[in-house]
Amino acid sequence: MPVDPYILLLLGTVGLAALLPARGTGADVASGASTAAIAFLFFLYGARLSTHEALDGLKHWRLHTTVLACTFVIFPLLGLAARGLVPVILTHPLYQGLLFLTLVPSTVQSSIAFTSIARGNVPAAICAGSFSSLAGIVITPLLAAALLGNSGGGFSADSLVKIMLQLLVPFLAGQVLRRWIGGFITRHKKILGYVDRASILLVVYTAFSEGMVQGIWHQVSAIRLAGLLAVEAVVLAVMLALTWYGGKALRFDREDRIAIQFAGSKKSLASGLPMASVLFGAHASLAVLPLMLFHQMQLMVCAVIAKRRARDPLPEVTGTAAAPTAASRTAVGTATRSG
Repeated sequence: MPVDPYILLLLGTVGLAALLPARGTGADVASGASTAAIAFLFFLYGARLSTHEALDGLKHWRLHTTVLACTFVIFPLLGLAARGLVPVILTHPLYQGLLFLTLVPSTVQSSIAFTSIARGNVPAAICAGSFSSLAGIVITPLLAAALLGNSGGGFSADSLVKIMLQLLVPFLAGQVLRRWIGGFITRHKKILGYVDRASILLVVYTAFSEGMVQGIWHQVSAIRLAGLLAVEAVVLAVMLALTWYGGKALRFDREDRIAIQFAGSKKSLASGLPMASVLFGAHASLAVLPLMLFHQMQLMVCAVIAKRRARDPLPEVTGTAAAPTAASRTAVGTATRSG
Protein backbone atom coordinates (compact mmCIF):
# COMPACT_ATOMS: atom_id res chain seq x y z
CA MET A 1 0.00 0.00 0.00
CA PRO A 2 1.47 3.37 -1.05
CA VAL A 3 2.81 6.02 1.28
CA ASP A 4 2.32 9.38 -0.37
CA PRO A 5 5.75 11.10 -0.61
CA TYR A 6 3.98 14.38 -0.13
CA ILE A 7 2.74 13.19 3.26
CA LEU A 8 6.39 12.66 4.22
CA LEU A 9 7.09 16.25 3.21
CA LEU A 10 4.15 17.40 5.30
CA LEU A 11 5.41 15.45 8.30
CA GLY A 12 8.87 16.93 7.75
CA THR A 13 7.32 20.40 7.72
CA VAL A 14 5.54 19.63 10.98
CA GLY A 15 8.89 18.53 12.45
CA LEU A 16 10.55 21.75 11.26
CA ALA A 17 7.79 23.79 12.87
CA ALA A 18 8.29 21.84 16.11
CA LEU A 19 12.05 22.46 16.14
CA LEU A 20 12.13 25.96 14.64
CA PRO A 21 8.72 27.59 14.95
CA ALA A 22 8.24 31.04 13.49
CA ARG A 23 8.12 33.68 16.23
CA GLY A 24 7.71 37.43 16.42
CA THR A 25 8.49 39.17 13.14
CA GLY A 26 9.18 35.80 11.51
CA ALA A 27 5.67 34.67 12.41
CA ASP A 28 4.19 37.82 10.88
CA VAL A 29 6.16 37.27 7.67
CA ALA A 30 5.15 33.59 7.52
CA SER A 31 1.50 34.49 8.13
CA GLY A 32 1.51 37.09 5.35
CA ALA A 33 3.24 34.71 2.95
CA SER A 34 0.77 31.97 3.86
CA THR A 35 -2.18 34.26 3.15
CA ALA A 36 -0.75 35.18 -0.26
CA ALA A 37 0.01 31.51 -1.03
CA ILE A 38 -3.57 30.46 -0.23
CA ALA A 39 -5.00 33.15 -2.52
CA PHE A 40 -2.64 32.12 -5.33
CA LEU A 41 -3.51 28.45 -4.79
CA PHE A 42 -7.21 29.07 -5.33
CA PHE A 43 -6.47 31.36 -8.26
CA LEU A 44 -4.76 28.38 -9.92
CA TYR A 45 -7.73 26.14 -9.09
CA GLY A 46 -10.01 28.59 -10.87
CA ALA A 47 -7.71 28.89 -13.87
CA ARG A 48 -7.53 25.11 -14.28
CA LEU A 49 -11.25 24.34 -14.15
CA SER A 50 -12.72 24.23 -17.63
CA THR A 51 -16.10 25.95 -17.59
CA HIS A 52 -17.11 23.98 -20.68
CA GLU A 53 -16.33 20.65 -19.01
CA ALA A 54 -18.18 21.71 -15.89
CA LEU A 55 -21.31 22.63 -17.87
CA ASP A 56 -21.15 19.35 -19.80
CA GLY A 57 -20.88 17.47 -16.53
CA LEU A 58 -24.18 18.93 -15.32
CA LYS A 59 -25.90 16.50 -17.68
CA HIS A 60 -25.08 13.73 -15.18
CA TRP A 61 -26.80 15.57 -12.35
CA ARG A 62 -27.97 12.47 -10.43
CA LEU A 63 -24.39 11.29 -9.95
CA HIS A 64 -23.11 14.71 -8.91
CA THR A 65 -26.00 15.25 -6.51
CA THR A 66 -25.22 11.88 -4.92
CA VAL A 67 -21.53 12.78 -4.47
CA LEU A 68 -22.39 16.20 -3.02
CA ALA A 69 -24.87 14.60 -0.61
CA CYS A 70 -22.19 12.15 0.55
CA THR A 71 -19.62 14.93 0.97
CA PHE A 72 -21.69 17.63 2.63
CA VAL A 73 -24.55 15.73 4.30
CA ILE A 74 -23.64 12.16 5.24
CA PHE A 75 -20.02 12.92 6.18
CA PRO A 76 -21.03 15.78 8.54
CA LEU A 77 -23.71 13.58 10.13
CA LEU A 78 -21.02 11.02 10.95
CA GLY A 79 -18.89 13.82 12.35
CA LEU A 80 -21.73 14.95 14.60
CA ALA A 81 -22.32 11.36 15.73
CA ALA A 82 -18.67 11.20 16.86
CA ARG A 83 -19.49 13.84 19.50
CA GLY A 84 -20.47 10.96 21.78
CA LEU A 85 -16.82 9.82 21.84
CA VAL A 86 -15.75 12.93 23.79
CA PRO A 87 -13.99 12.76 26.24
CA VAL A 88 -13.59 8.98 26.48
CA ILE A 89 -11.80 8.44 23.15
CA LEU A 90 -11.32 11.93 21.68
CA THR A 91 -10.42 15.20 23.32
CA HIS A 92 -12.59 18.16 22.43
CA PRO A 93 -9.91 19.80 20.19
CA LEU A 94 -9.38 16.53 18.28
CA TYR A 95 -13.13 16.16 17.88
CA GLN A 96 -13.30 19.70 16.48
CA GLY A 97 -10.65 18.71 13.94
CA LEU A 98 -12.50 15.49 13.10
CA LEU A 99 -15.75 17.40 12.59
CA PHE A 100 -13.97 19.92 10.36
CA LEU A 101 -12.55 17.01 8.35
CA THR A 102 -16.10 15.85 7.55
CA LEU A 103 -16.99 19.31 6.20
CA VAL A 104 -14.28 19.81 3.57
CA PRO A 105 -14.85 19.02 -0.13
CA SER A 106 -13.85 15.90 -2.01
CA THR A 107 -10.57 15.37 -3.81
CA VAL A 108 -10.00 15.90 -7.52
CA GLN A 109 -6.72 14.32 -8.67
CA SER A 110 -6.75 11.16 -6.59
CA SER A 111 -10.46 10.51 -7.21
CA ILE A 112 -9.80 10.70 -10.96
CA ALA A 113 -6.76 8.44 -10.74
CA PHE A 114 -8.42 5.74 -8.64
CA THR A 115 -11.55 5.83 -10.82
CA SER A 116 -9.34 5.33 -13.86
CA ILE A 117 -7.44 2.42 -12.31
CA ALA A 118 -10.73 0.74 -11.37
CA ARG A 119 -12.10 1.26 -14.91
CA GLY A 120 -14.87 3.59 -13.80
CA ASN A 121 -16.47 6.71 -15.25
CA VAL A 122 -13.48 9.07 -15.36
CA PRO A 123 -15.28 12.10 -16.89
CA ALA A 124 -17.88 11.86 -14.11
CA ALA A 125 -15.12 11.71 -11.48
CA ILE A 126 -13.49 14.83 -12.98
CA CYS A 127 -16.72 16.79 -12.83
CA ALA A 128 -17.76 15.45 -9.42
CA GLY A 129 -14.43 16.41 -7.85
CA SER A 130 -14.47 19.84 -9.50
CA PHE A 131 -18.06 20.57 -8.43
CA SER A 132 -17.29 19.47 -4.88
CA SER A 133 -14.21 21.72 -4.67
CA LEU A 134 -16.14 24.70 -6.02
CA ALA A 135 -19.14 24.13 -3.76
CA GLY A 136 -16.84 23.63 -0.78
CA ILE A 137 -15.53 27.19 -1.00
CA VAL A 138 -18.99 28.33 0.06
CA ILE A 139 -20.51 25.32 1.83
CA THR A 140 -17.55 24.37 4.07
CA PRO A 141 -17.26 27.73 5.91
CA LEU A 142 -21.04 27.93 6.27
CA LEU A 143 -21.21 24.42 7.72
CA ALA A 144 -18.25 25.19 9.97
CA ALA A 145 -19.96 28.32 11.29
CA ALA A 146 -23.18 26.39 11.92
CA LEU A 147 -21.70 23.21 13.44
CA LEU A 148 -18.52 24.42 15.12
CA GLY A 149 -19.58 27.89 16.22
CA ASN A 150 -17.25 30.00 18.30
CA SER A 151 -15.58 26.90 19.75
CA GLY A 152 -13.87 26.22 16.44
CA GLY A 153 -11.65 29.29 16.53
CA GLY A 154 -13.82 32.35 16.52
CA PHE A 155 -16.21 31.94 13.59
CA SER A 156 -18.10 35.11 12.78
CA ALA A 157 -19.48 37.07 9.88
CA ASP A 158 -16.01 38.58 9.52
CA SER A 159 -14.41 35.15 9.19
CA LEU A 160 -16.91 34.18 6.49
CA VAL A 161 -16.21 37.40 4.58
CA LYS A 162 -12.49 36.74 4.97
CA ILE A 163 -12.68 33.26 3.48
CA MET A 164 -14.77 34.52 0.58
CA LEU A 165 -12.20 37.22 -0.15
CA GLN A 166 -9.23 34.91 0.26
CA LEU A 167 -10.61 31.83 -1.50
CA LEU A 168 -13.65 32.58 -3.65
CA VAL A 169 -12.49 35.86 -5.17
CA PRO A 170 -9.13 34.44 -6.37
CA PHE A 171 -10.97 31.37 -7.70
CA LEU A 172 -13.38 33.53 -9.70
CA ALA A 173 -10.47 35.66 -10.93
CA GLY A 174 -8.81 32.50 -12.21
CA GLN A 175 -12.01 31.55 -14.04
CA VAL A 176 -12.26 34.99 -15.65
CA LEU A 177 -8.61 35.00 -16.75
CA ARG A 178 -8.63 31.37 -17.89
CA ARG A 179 -9.40 32.53 -21.42
CA TRP A 180 -5.98 34.18 -21.62
CA ILE A 181 -3.85 32.07 -19.28
CA GLY A 182 -5.46 28.63 -19.72
CA GLY A 183 -2.91 27.57 -22.33
CA PHE A 184 0.00 28.63 -20.13
CA ILE A 185 -1.50 26.76 -17.17
CA THR A 186 -1.86 23.61 -19.27
CA ARG A 187 1.68 23.78 -20.68
CA HIS A 188 3.25 24.32 -17.25
CA LYS A 189 0.90 22.27 -15.10
CA LYS A 190 3.74 20.15 -13.70
CA ILE A 191 5.71 23.17 -12.49
CA LEU A 192 2.57 24.84 -11.13
CA GLY A 193 1.79 21.58 -9.34
CA TYR A 194 4.98 22.09 -7.35
CA VAL A 195 3.82 25.63 -6.58
CA ASP A 196 0.57 24.15 -5.26
CA ARG A 197 2.39 21.82 -2.93
CA ALA A 198 4.88 24.42 -1.76
CA SER A 199 1.98 26.72 -0.89
CA ILE A 200 0.35 24.03 1.22
CA LEU A 201 3.65 23.27 2.97
CA LEU A 202 3.93 26.96 3.87
CA VAL A 203 0.38 26.89 5.26
CA VAL A 204 1.22 23.81 7.35
CA TYR A 205 4.44 25.36 8.68
CA THR A 206 2.63 28.55 9.69
CA ALA A 207 -0.24 26.70 11.36
CA PHE A 208 1.97 24.30 13.30
CA SER A 209 4.37 27.08 14.30
CA GLU A 210 1.45 28.93 15.85
CA GLY A 211 0.44 25.72 17.61
CA MET A 212 3.92 25.25 19.02
CA VAL A 213 4.06 28.83 20.28
CA GLN A 214 0.62 28.39 21.86
CA GLY A 215 1.74 25.09 23.46
CA ILE A 216 -1.34 23.20 22.29
CA TRP A 217 0.58 20.04 21.37
CA HIS A 218 0.78 19.13 25.03
CA GLN A 219 -2.93 18.30 24.72
CA VAL A 220 -2.28 15.31 22.42
CA SER A 221 -1.06 11.91 23.63
CA ALA A 222 -0.22 8.72 21.75
CA ILE A 223 -3.34 7.04 23.11
CA ARG A 224 -5.53 9.89 21.86
CA LEU A 225 -3.90 9.71 18.43
CA ALA A 226 -4.55 5.96 18.30
CA GLY A 227 -8.17 6.61 19.20
CA LEU A 228 -8.42 9.24 16.46
CA LEU A 229 -7.01 6.82 13.87
CA ALA A 230 -9.51 4.14 14.91
CA VAL A 231 -12.43 6.55 14.61
CA GLU A 232 -11.26 7.73 11.20
CA ALA A 233 -10.92 4.14 10.00
CA VAL A 234 -14.55 3.51 10.96
CA VAL A 235 -15.71 6.71 9.21
CA LEU A 236 -13.84 5.77 6.03
CA ALA A 237 -15.18 2.20 6.07
CA VAL A 238 -18.75 3.45 6.51
CA MET A 239 -18.45 5.93 3.65
CA LEU A 240 -16.86 3.38 1.31
CA ALA A 241 -19.70 0.95 1.99
CA LEU A 242 -22.44 3.59 1.70
CA THR A 243 -21.14 5.01 -1.57
CA TRP A 244 -20.79 1.55 -3.17
CA TYR A 245 -23.99 -0.13 -2.02
CA GLY A 246 -25.95 3.13 -2.04
CA GLY A 247 -24.97 3.60 -5.68
CA LYS A 248 -26.30 0.13 -6.39
CA ALA A 249 -29.57 0.89 -4.60
CA LEU A 250 -29.92 4.04 -6.72
CA ARG A 251 -29.47 1.92 -9.86
CA PHE A 252 -26.20 3.41 -11.06
CA ASP A 253 -24.13 1.20 -13.36
CA ARG A 254 -20.71 -0.15 -12.39
CA GLU A 255 -18.68 2.72 -13.88
CA ASP A 256 -20.79 5.36 -12.15
CA ARG A 257 -20.69 3.50 -8.82
CA ILE A 258 -16.90 3.51 -8.96
CA ALA A 259 -16.84 7.26 -9.55
CA ILE A 260 -19.32 7.78 -6.70
CA GLN A 261 -17.30 5.61 -4.33
CA PHE A 262 -13.98 7.35 -4.90
CA ALA A 263 -15.32 10.90 -5.16
CA GLY A 264 -17.89 10.53 -2.38
CA SER A 265 -15.72 8.85 0.27
CA LYS A 266 -12.67 11.11 0.20
CA LYS A 267 -11.65 14.49 1.59
CA SER A 268 -9.30 17.05 0.06
CA LEU A 269 -6.09 17.95 1.87
CA ALA A 270 -5.35 20.64 -0.72
CA SER A 271 -8.63 22.45 -0.05
CA GLY A 272 -8.96 21.66 3.64
CA LEU A 273 -5.58 22.97 4.82
CA PRO A 274 -5.99 26.51 3.46
CA MET A 275 -9.56 26.67 4.73
CA ALA A 276 -8.50 25.55 8.20
CA SER A 277 -5.78 28.20 8.25
CA VAL A 278 -8.35 30.90 7.53
CA LEU A 279 -11.10 29.56 9.80
CA PHE A 280 -9.13 28.36 12.82
CA GLY A 281 -6.19 30.75 13.03
CA ALA A 282 -3.92 29.80 15.92
CA HIS A 283 -5.91 26.60 16.48
CA ALA A 284 -5.34 25.35 12.92
CA SER A 285 -2.59 22.86 13.77
CA LEU A 286 -4.87 20.56 15.78
CA ALA A 287 -7.71 21.18 13.33
CA VAL A 288 -5.73 19.86 10.35
CA LEU A 289 -4.15 16.87 12.12
CA PRO A 290 -7.22 14.60 11.62
CA LEU A 291 -7.38 15.68 7.96
CA MET A 292 -3.70 14.85 7.34
CA LEU A 293 -4.12 11.40 8.90
CA PHE A 294 -7.36 10.71 7.03
CA HIS A 295 -5.77 11.77 3.73
CA GLN A 296 -3.04 9.15 3.98
CA MET A 297 -5.48 6.50 5.18
CA GLN A 298 -7.86 7.08 2.26
CA LEU A 299 -5.00 6.88 -0.25
CA MET A 300 -3.80 3.55 1.09
CA VAL A 301 -7.24 1.95 1.32
CA CYS A 302 -8.55 3.31 -1.99
CA ALA A 303 -5.40 2.15 -3.81
CA VAL A 304 -6.15 -1.43 -2.72
CA ILE A 305 -9.84 -1.13 -3.65
CA ALA A 306 -9.05 0.37 -7.07
CA LYS A 307 -6.68 -2.48 -7.92
CA ARG A 308 -9.27 -5.06 -6.88
CA ARG A 309 -11.99 -3.33 -8.92
CA ALA A 310 -9.63 -3.37 -11.93
CA ARG A 311 -9.68 -7.18 -11.79
CA ASP A 312 -13.50 -7.38 -11.79
CA PRO A 313 -14.98 -8.89 -14.97
CA LEU A 314 -16.64 -6.20 -17.05
CA PRO A 315 -20.29 -6.64 -18.12
CA GLU A 316 -20.95 -7.47 -21.73
CA VAL A 317 -21.11 -4.35 -23.92
CA THR A 318 -21.88 -3.84 -27.56
CA GLY A 319 -19.93 -1.79 -30.07
CA THR A 320 -17.49 0.71 -28.65
CA ALA A 321 -19.46 1.89 -25.63
CA ALA A 322 -16.57 1.17 -23.27
CA ALA A 323 -13.97 2.98 -25.37
CA PRO A 324 -14.24 6.44 -23.73
CA THR A 325 -13.59 5.01 -20.29
CA ALA A 326 -10.56 3.06 -21.47
CA ALA A 327 -9.18 5.97 -23.43
CA SER A 328 -9.58 8.37 -20.55
CA ARG A 329 -7.19 6.32 -18.43
CA THR A 330 -4.25 7.50 -20.46
CA ALA A 331 -4.74 11.09 -19.34
CA VAL A 332 -4.62 10.44 -15.62
CA GLY A 333 -1.56 11.00 -13.47
CA THR A 334 -0.55 9.33 -10.25
CA ALA A 335 -3.02 8.47 -7.51
CA THR A 336 -1.07 9.94 -4.64
CA ARG A 337 -1.50 13.65 -5.32
CA SER A 338 -2.54 15.96 -2.52
CA GLY A 339 -5.87 16.96 -4.01
